[in-house]
Amino acid sequence: MLGALIIVFREVFEAGLIIGIVLAVTGSVRHRNRWIGGGVLAGACAACLVAAFAGALSRLFAGMGQELFNAAILGVAVLMLTWHNVWMARHGREMAGEMRAAGQAVADGSKSLLALAVVVGVAVLREGSEVALFLYGIVASGGETAFSLAAGGAIGLVLGAAVCLLTYFGLMRIPPRALFATTTVLITLLAAGMAAQAVAFLERANWLNSLDTVAWDSGWLLPEKSIAGRAMHTLIGYTDQPTEMQLLVYVGVVLATVLLMRLTGSEHSSRAVAVG
Repeated sequence: MLGALIIVFREVFEAGLIIGIVLAVTGSVRHRNRWIGGGVLAGACAACLVAAFAGALSRLFAGMGQELFNAAILGVAVLMLTWHNVWMARHGREMAGEMRAAGQAVADGSKSLLALAVVVGVAVLREGSEVALFLYGIVASGGETAFSLAAGGAIGLVLGAAVCLLTYFGLMRIPPRALFATTTVLITLLAAGMAAQAVAFLERANWLNSLDTVAWDSGWLLPEKSIAGRAMHTLIGYTDQPTEMQLLVYVGVVLATVLLMRLTGSEHSSRAVAVG
């Protein structure tokens, strides 16, 4: 029971942090519940599909199927998060000025909501598939009964959902202008962290061996497996033993996002001046 509780709580906790940020950044957007709810539902259905084929997936590519699957899922999430930030750079001034009008603009354009819905779906799929495979491993080892797994999983699900609510209500207390700046930074770091995590999965699967030397070990200060470490891992991709390639990809995603946002924002401002 305890093993299932910890596994489910950890994965729901991680997905809940991401969902909380997405809910906060779309607070005034019309139809946001429909898009985000659809993303959660799609992710859950896909995770159930992964669960149905858990044994086969874990045996793919000489036992590295889960690592490659996670890397691919994280790659999609990075693209969607970057897309969202670049889109927001074009409409950020409108959103900071009047959130209600911005909500209508986002709902009409659908682009930002689509990107965030995909990110939510990817988060639920990624964490849900990990739950399925981890619990599959527990069942295969004969360490838990079906009842204890179900009970532990239910408790973990409730605790993880509570984290999602706390994240959402905490972010909603931030003033509107500061909220967009805060969530832009969070989403940029979240995308960079996911990219670094994708590199870690590829390294673990031996599909990426360049610059795989560990840059430092900060486990003595903040262990990655601690509660604080897991939260930092989810939000900004923290790891206590990053490789040089992970650092390179992390910094590269941050710089690329900032550059694209600046270019897009400047282009939008120039067009607005020309039209005016």
